[in-house]
Amino acid sequence: MSGLPDEPFSFFQAQFGAAQRSEPFDATRAALATVSGEGFPSVRFVLVKGHGPDGFTFFTNYESAKAKDLDGQGVAALGWHWHTTGCQVRASGPVARVSAEESDAYFKSRPRGSQVGAWASRQSAVVSSRDVLLRDVQEIEQRFAGRDVPRPPHWGGYRLTPVRVEFWFDGESRLHDRHLFTRQGDRWSRVRLSP
Repeated sequence: MSGLPDEPFSFFQAQFGAAQRSEPFDATRAALATVSGEGFPSVRFVLVKGHGPDGFTFFTNYESAKAKDLDGQGVAALGWHWHTTGCQVRASGPVARVSAEESDAYFKSRPRGSQVGAWASRQSAVVSSRDVLLRDVQEIEQRFAGRDVPRPPHWGGYRLTPVRVEFWFDGESRLHDRHLFTRQGDRWSRVRLSP
């Protein structure tokens, strides 16, 4: 593979674009790895709703276990694997909450049912039954009947600002292509890694 850019973001956009064409419902899905204050790792899938030179953005409940890990440790990793294109991407670095304005803008773009669900769900908390959750949804729907649903204060975005981004491409006989971008200050360097 030749002609690679000097920074990872345009390269990510090209790979993401190819994945969107072949996996339109799954291209944004990434595994998010965090670690708790007690040192326990955890991984779950999130939808990455924005990417560019400032990093990778996703949204969640600020009272969730993942938010506690993110706020407490301040670092995370994201991993994508697009089977149809044979590409895997890993990005790691510091993570921080996005501005309230950015969270508000994304929240307004969500379907109303998802907006109501953000109010009703006490993510990661024990709930006695699904009926309790559905009752909470009905109460929220009644509270905001006939008007826009505002963003709850316990819901918003995070941005991972990568210091390392690795691209892995499936290769014949397991001779995969791997390219690692590393940021130092405002500059990126790139090396090829052995498979």
